[in-house]
Amino acid sequence: MNKLTLLFLSAFTAFSLSSCGGGEKTDDNDSVDSTGVEEPKTGPVSETFFQVPSPGEMLTFIKMVGGKTNKDVSFLNPPSNEKNYTDAKLKALNFGIYSCDLSYCSIFEIGSESLKYFKTVKVMGDQIGVSTAIKPEVLKRLESNIGSPDSLAVITDDVYFSSFEALEDSRQGPTLALVVAGGWLESIYIAVNLAKYKADSPVIERLADQKYTLENLIEFLKKHEADPNVMSVKGDFEGLLAEFNKIGEQDAKPLKGHSDNAATLGGGKQLVISEAVYNDIIGKIKSIRNSYTLTK
Repeated sequence: MNKLTLLFLSAFTAFSLSSCGGGEKTDDNDSVDSTGVEEPKTGPVSETFFQVPSPGEMLTFIKMVGGKTNKDVSFLNPPSNEKNYTDAKLKALNFGIYSCDLSYCSIFEIGSESLKYFKTVKVMGDQIGVSTAIKPEVLKRLESNIGSPDSLAVITDDVYFSSFEALEDSRQGPTLALVVAGGWLESIYIAVNLAKYKADSPVIERLADQKYTLENLIEFLKKHEADPNVMSVKGDFEGLLAEFNKIGEQDAKPLKGHSDNAATLGGGKQLVISEAVYNDIIGKIKSIRNSYTLTK
């Protein structure tokens, strides 16, 4: 495990723990799946996986900023747009985007939308070469578990990780890089559509922490930048990182129940994001995301 891997693990683990703090815990044994859902996959055991987040990893964050009763799908990429993506770059990016939208609908119990997004993910998966990872019987599993968000989350994570593995196994590195980039971007896009700026808000602090994840994602894209499509997306994400780099730092406040800052990212420092910088980041996220999804 190299330095990049360790950096991703420390940054993203801290992010995940912070966003879940005080929230309810989900016990996989409590999930009911009448068609036999397996234990959730932890993802492919490879260095690549540990360097990049999956859409499912962001669900706790999205749930926190959106609230348990959120049912808004107005900001998702409509399934009807699928027919507009005719080149390899847009197919891969939007497969990642739609996979994230599917996870969002599943965790928020928007059952009818989950089915629509699964069908779209299946169509696009066939187009990018992961048809073996998204079997038709998965739709039946979704239909049988519409009322169980825990089971839906397991199923949608399974779809994502199986697709991830299929791309790795077939050595489609550039396509995998684009899928991961699209999924991460959509998860942040959903988050900023739900979050409102408020000074000292833990939600905004967690969004600021995505700077570290973005740095690692760019490093992953660099591995495949010989591909012109990946090079183009890397340029977009470097532009986004330039906005994240405007975020300031200050000495961290002790965590509640702790006498020191040992658990804080950056060795006792925390990121501080102003409303102006937050709005600039939002503007850049929406601009990049819409350039991938709105082709007409």
